[in-house]
Amino acid sequence: MNKITIIGAGRVGETTAQILAEEELCREIALMDVREGIPEGVALDILQMAPFFKFDCSINGSNDPQILRDSDLVIVTAGLPRKPGMSRSDVLEANVRIIDGVTDQIMQYAPDAMVLIVSNPVDTLTYRVAQRTGWDRNRVFGQAGVLDASRMASFIAQETGFSALDITTMVLGGHGDTMVPVPRFCTINGIPIAHFISEERIAAIMERTRQGGAEILALRKTSSAYDAPGAAVAAMVDAIVNNRRRLLSCVAMLEGEYGESDIAMGVPCVLGERGMESIVELDLNARERADFDSSASAVRADIERLRSLSLS
Repeated sequence: MNKITIIGAGRVGETTAQILAEEELCREIALMDVREGIPEGVALDILQMAPFFKFDCSINGSNDPQILRDSDLVIVTAGLPRKPGMSRSDVLEANVRIIDGVTDQIMQYAPDAMVLIVSNPVDTLTYRVAQRTGWDRNRVFGQAGVLDASRMASFIAQETGFSALDITTMVLGGHGDTMVPVPRFCTINGIPIAHFISEERIAAIMERTRQGGAEILALRKTSSAYDAPGAAVAAMVDAIVNNRRRLLSCVAMLEGEYGESDIAMGVPCVLGERGMESIVELDLNARERADFDSSASAVRADIERLRSLSLS
């Protein structure tokens, strides 16, 4: 991949840019932000890491949306962060206005790019961008399940003492309190986690996963998570850039999968050089199905709120 532009040079955007540069996942990284001097400063700071981490990609920043030109992939992290006690849905009205403006700029200056949404509430904003652009769903998708699955894997590693490298997890649904960790599809080197962890402790891990972001926000108080989110975005970018065809849970527009349509939410997706290349449908049991349907209802409630807002 030649050029990746990150819209939003806050903590998530900066961490993402740093990891992309260190792993040399493209030849040029552009940072765009409405705050004067911020994207240029972030770009310069990361660029000065190059001699230590041995990368040589170009890194630039600007307030001018023309920096989007020739982007192969646009990563959107812009938006107001939530504060302690707030849900991701609480920032919907403010962030959809920001995302609408960003989307129009992407359509104007990077009409052939793929778009990866990170801003919250990510399911609803991914839906909004997909609807506003009218682009094929392989080009517009969101990050959520990769991060949630990583959080769950880290909690399982803490619980069992096993290496996080051997732990595979799956989290579906909306990126919020109704997300659906699916322990039946979680393993430690292929062995189901139920072999090592009691049902009670699995339930506790599932709940902690749902509250993973809120836990960090409550502890930091003035900042939400950004290291793990940046790493999650980079994992998705790596899958696309290197055409790895990785099976990762991403926010995707559903067209009948899982019995849902006209909605964006987290499902297992194949990520490759064409973006979100396909969706894998899991055979959910009755409880998992009920949890997934409940999560879909929560996402639909935000979509209905979105439609009720006075937006152009």
